Amino acid sequence: MTSTPSATRPFRVADLGTLVVMPWSGEASDGRDMPYLLAYSLGDTADGPEGTAAAVARFLSDNGMPVGGDVVDGTERPSLPFSLLVESGAAVLNMPGLNAQCLPPAEWLTAVAERGYAYLVLTARAWPEATPGRAVAPEALAAFAGAEETLTAAAHIVLPARRLRG
Repeated sequence: MTSTPSATRPFRVADLGTLVVMPWSGEASDGRDMPYLLAYSLGDTADGPEGTAAAVARFLSDNGMPVGGDVVDGTERPSLPFSLLVESGAAVLNMPGLNAQCLPPAEWLTAVAERGYAYLVLTARAWPEATPGRAVAPEALAAFAGAEETLTAAAHIVLPARRLRG
């Protein structure tokens, strides 16, 4: 029998499993491209997808991020524990105790430069099939990212795109 991470045990980043960040852009309601970041676990811990889902939900809760609720606007909360650095063609998502880096496509970089922010969906729903280094079909991304169970298990955060100061 496996056990899921409990609120009585100290939080361990390893409980999240492999955390993946996937960038993409798409047309928003204002007709312009929106740069999105989807962050999810592969569910690859001893506790499986259910355990990583509980760990991600706890991670979000411990850091004041509502799951399945309102959008957190990081442009209005400078002390937000999540941040985004965009530099030299890379995006680095900084979170309490960990960070994740990805190499977004050119259209994502253009959209984030125009808007000055990206929309992060950090979901507790595991996606074991979408492993790093393997292409994900646009239909598969749309199906997972747009699924109600993905969105209601996620924190939705608008993150200002910061750059290094030189």
